[in-house]
Amino acid sequence: MIPKRKIIPIFVPHLGCPNNCVFCNQRKISGSLVPADAETVRREIEKAAPFVGGEAEAAFYGGSFTAIDAGLQEQLLSAAREYDFIKSIRVSTRPDKISSAALSLLADYGVTAVELGAQSMDGEVLRLSGRGHGPDDTRRAAGEIKKNGFKLILQMMTGLPGADEDSDAATALELAGLGPDGVRIYPTVVIRDTPLYDMWLGGTYKAHGVDEAVALCARIVPLFEERGIPVIRLGLNPTDELSGGQAVAGAYHPAFGELVYSRMFYCRAADQLKELAPVSHAEIYVDPSDVSKMTGHGRNNLTELKKLFSLTDIRVKSREMHPGSIVISAFLR
Repeated sequence: MIPKRKIIPIFVPHLGCPNNCVFCNQRKISGSLVPADAETVRREIEKAAPFVGGEAEAAFYGGSFTAIDAGLQEQLLSAAREYDFIKSIRVSTRPDKISSAALSLLADYGVTAVELGAQSMDGEVLRLSGRGHGPDDTRRAAGEIKKNGFKLILQMMTGLPGADEDSDAATALELAGLGPDGVRIYPTVVIRDTPLYDMWLGGTYKAHGVDEAVALCARIVPLFEERGIPVIRLGLNPTDELSGGQAVAGAYHPAFGELVYSRMFYCRAADQLKELAPVSHAEIYVDPSDVSKMTGHGRNNLTELKKLFSLTDIRVKSREMHPGSIVISAFLR
């Protein structure tokens, strides 16, 4: 059976970006160095067409779309609209490149969602990261996007220069307060041939590792989920270049999202067992879709919980229930 594919990504590496952010090397992140044009759009859509199985969305990633020359924006968007099964379009851009004119052009070509690279709401973190904009730009841009009827997706990064766990959590809280329709969370990864790589080599930047970033994101994700805001991506999409050694430090893992959700389940189980203790046997009930997350990689969650609470036996069982929730039956024998 051919899998359905609803989002067709089209990378426009570094097009329109006026700044060189310290963490950015678009070729290494996207696997592409060739700037996009109308033929790029057609090629990507036609390549994906057999796998769509119905309506699809064209999504322009990798650059600052609204900072591109207006004529090129029109060419790219027009090419996407040539295909009847493309029912929506989204673009990714910077907070300081949102204007009434920019949003009007997007609306004219059927764009329905705008992804905004906020990264942080801490002014000093943004400055140290070379972003070239401040938190006020993000607040203003988010408001304009929503006011004009677009879906708003916000992107944030953890572990940037000058950031710590509390400042990243504060960023998450403020972004949630802007009322986005979804968020992406990208822990910082040190990539070769970037200023951040030089900072890391020189000892002026300390990268957070996978375990540290997993624990932090397990704290941040619920801040969005409690407000009904879906987290649609955790961690960079894996590429051959990143997995092949271009990601030299930081929180890069091909299954980063799975690690975060597994950690969240561990924390929920630990909190409940703490209330029930002392116990010797525990059965943890989760939705069938959550069994692997609760069990953890290599059954690590169960091993750690067994050790922490001195359990004789601990098991995970599935039953139909609300995804993300857990119920524990425990007793002392």
